[in-house]
Amino acid sequence: MNKNKQIYKPSQEILKKYANVLVNFALGSGEGIKKGEIVYIAIDEIAKPLFVELRRVIWKAGGHVISGYRPSNDPSFNVDKDFFLYAQNHQINFFPAKYMKGLIDEMDHSIFIISDTDKHALLGVDSKKIMERSKVHKPFMDWRNRKENAGKFTWTLGLYGTEAMAKEANMSLKDYWGQIIKACFLNEKNPIKKWKEVYRKLESYRQKLNRMPIEKLHIKGADVDLWISLGKKRQWVGGGGRNIPSFELFTSPDWHGTNGWINFNQPLYRYGSIIEGIKLTFKNGKVVSAKASKNEKLLKQMIATENADKVGEFSMTDRRFSNITKFMAETLFDENIGGEHGNTHIALGNAYHDCFSGNPSKLSKSDWKKLGFNDSSVHTDIISTAPRTITAHMLNGDKKVIYNNGQYVF
Repeated sequence: MNKNKQIYKPSQEILKKYANVLVNFALGSGEGIKKGEIVYIAIDEIAKPLFVELRRVIWKAGGHVISGYRPSNDPSFNVDKDFFLYAQNHQINFFPAKYMKGLIDEMDHSIFIISDTDKHALLGVDSKKIMERSKVHKPFMDWRNRKENAGKFTWTLGLYGTEAMAKEANMSLKDYWGQIIKACFLNEKNPIKKWKEVYRKLESYRQKLNRMPIEKLHIKGADVDLWISLGKKRQWVGGGGRNIPSFELFTSPDWHGTNGWINFNQPLYRYGSIIEGIKLTFKNGKVVSAKASKNEKLLKQMIATENADKVGEFSMTDRRFSNITKFMAETLFDENIGGEHGNTHIALGNAYHDCFSGNPSKLSKSDWKKLGFNDSSVHTDIISTAPRTITAHMLNGDKKVIYNNGQYVF
């Protein structure tokens, strides 16, 4: 081992730009935060240089910071795995409701930074324990969704590259950060200005999609033959600042109308393991067959989680907008990859309420159920970069190809 090896670090100037994009653009649905608003930052210690810049930007904007600053895994301490090794059932099912509800009530925005130091930290842990733990925190997500539906909360995700993440993607850390910098326009003099230009173009496509009286979509290719029904009161969303980067346009369809089969050429990282060669078959909205060339048992266990056998999202990314050209081994980037054919993906599990075309705060739980918005403790994006053609079938019987050769064609 070369003790003198220099570990690549992004410059503070790059991190300042990154923090500025996350706080003053991504939050507030593209408008940034306002004076006096409270931002919760969930971040690991390895991303401390970005944490420092995020706090500075928030304070300069007149906001307040609540820190969720957490230890990172390292060769000496696997802090993520420890819980599942030592926790008893009553501890796995413990939910600090008063604290979590208080946090939701207090914060106006949240920033979550992904910075894995061990992509396989939970390898060997019983996946049932992990899934049980994820279900315990569903009330937190429900409270957050209600606040977001009322227009009183926004959030964003970002990525801080680590050696472990770069290694998983077969890249050097410098090249990995190069993808982050390019994808987030941090090499631009004014990244926020660039983001707004891109989002204006995306918005024009989004509006065109929402003017189409689409009843259902037919996704066709060598590895897919799938029908998805949009459902009533649906809209396409994207480009609002949630997730940096984000180039996708997506909707949450009525899960009942999903039929056919679909394969995925990108791996899925879940519960400390990697699932590859995923093939799903749907009938009347539910997964009736789930296969994988690697970790098929884990895939089936995941789908066995309540309502994780139904679609919560369908998405497509135009290759002309995305600067992401390489596999990053991280969903945040991989679900926005451009490359030769763009990407299309579905998410199993929870639907997004902002895909409702009316006022989401007015709907009850039974209303969401009637409309076919799936409700689950998980939301798992599974991605393909294979060439696909998407044809929209309209309510009046007309048909129109809306996506081909990795780009929108309408």
